[in-house]
Amino acid sequence: ETNTLPFHPFENQQGDILRMEKEHQVLKEQLREAEEKFEQLQSRSLEEIGALEELLKKSTEETKVSQNELDWFHQDSEAQMKKWQQEKKENRENLKALRGTAKKHSDTNERYLKTIDDKEKQYNACLNTFLETSNKFANEKGKLEELIKKSQDDSQECEKRAVKAELSVLQTWKETEIWKLKGTIAKAEGNLRMLKALSSSASAAPVLKSQIDSWEIFISNVKKQLEKVEAEYEEKMELVKSGARNCLSKVEIVDVPSP
Repeated sequence: ETNTLPFHPFENQQGDILRMEKEHQVLKEQLREAEEKFEQLQSRSLEEIGALEELLKKSTEETKVSQNELDWFHQDSEAQMKKWQQEKKENRENLKALRGTAKKHSDTNERYLKTIDDKEKQYNACLNTFLETSNKFANEKGKLEELIKKSQDDSQECEKRAVKAELSVLQTWKETEIWKLKGTIAKAEGNLRMLKALSSSASAAPVLKSQIDSWEIFISNVKKQLEKVEAEYEEKMELVKSGARNCLSKVEIVDVPSP
């Protein structure tokens, strides 16, 4: 019955450990997919942040240029107020346009800053989710590895007990068959001694010689059978010790008919 029943307490029914291993593989695959998605999202976020930072830098430079132009127009208008009196309206319109451009760039900067902040929040949320998932999978992996290790240890212990039991059964069969064959040999040798004693008579010797030869051949055959049985059982026991399976069978005994 070894390895044919559920292995308590790790199995409620046969195959639970294999199913746990399959679930462990599925969890590993999900973790790998989550890592790949996270890396892709991180790469896109970094690219978008880089692009937004480049736009922010460009907008800042444009704002500085616009501010310098505005200062220049102020100074120039104060120095040549009388000369450019006719162009005052145009200058005011230009000033208004420049202020509008500056405000537009300022609004753009604020929008980019808000977008960068939103992307950072998304990145942090994804990072936290990834860390939580990773910790969860790591804990489950550790528990499964402990269960697998304990199951392997218990399995090895069961194998040791099974080998010991098989050796005990083979040894018992061996001793039983040897005892039977030795009993047969002892009886045959007793008959042989009796026939030899009777053959001491000259008149009975020719009649008993064929019977004596038959019993001697019979004893020889039984001894060969004894040696064969003992050798084959020893071979089976060595195979079991080396880890072989399906060796638990009796050695075939050839029935040698007695004279």
